[in-house]
Amino acid sequence: MDFQKRKVQFLLFVSAIIALNITAEKCRQLVGEKGSSESGKLRFLNCFDMGFGSLACSVRESVKLYFYNIRAAHVEGARHDAMRRALADGVKQGMSPSNSAKYAKKKGDKAAKLASRKAKRVMGPIISCGWDFFEAVYYGGTLTEGFLRGTSTLFGTYAGGFFGEQKLGRFGYLLGSHMGSWLGATTGLLLYDLANGLHFLLHSVT
Repeated sequence: MDFQKRKVQFLLFVSAIIALNITAEKCRQLVGEKGSSESGKLRFLNCFDMGFGSLACSVRESVKLYFYNIRAAHVEGARHDAMRRALADGVKQGMSPSNSAKYAKKKGDKAAKLASRKAKRVMGPIISCGWDFFEAVYYGGTLTEGFLRGTSTLFGTYAGGFFGEQKLGRFGYLLGSHMGSWLGATTGLLLYDLANGLHFLLHSVT
């Protein structure tokens, strides 16, 4: 039953993204090239031009992945240190091996949780947000486009990293953060084009 519910939620999510994409494309056609998002037009084409665009995309995604990996390594390091200290304490207190292991795991999870909270404030999501904001402005987009893309990237990275870590640990965090960053940035650009289209329609009517 739970699997069926998740399947329905996933299908609804995908359908919403597709509908948003189609609507945003219509809005881009409505307002024309000058009024639509600038970074959205260049992003995918540049990444596959086998030239400077491909190099720039590779550097950007590598920098993001590097910071995600630093955060994940920091959390795992804090977990292992706490577990090692807890095992030593367990031996000193005369605990049995099974109780020592449970005690160490509890301390390790607590330390990892605390380290994760601290790292989330300054690591990958902030870097991704800032990068996407300035990239949008650099490509000729407005500050509003940069703000929407950067903010969406921030929330997407946080959400993707959180859910990925819950499912697959460190690897899940890296994968979820990367996918969440891309999905967030894309959603932000779609919302920008949608808002431009609605603004154009309202002004056309009045």
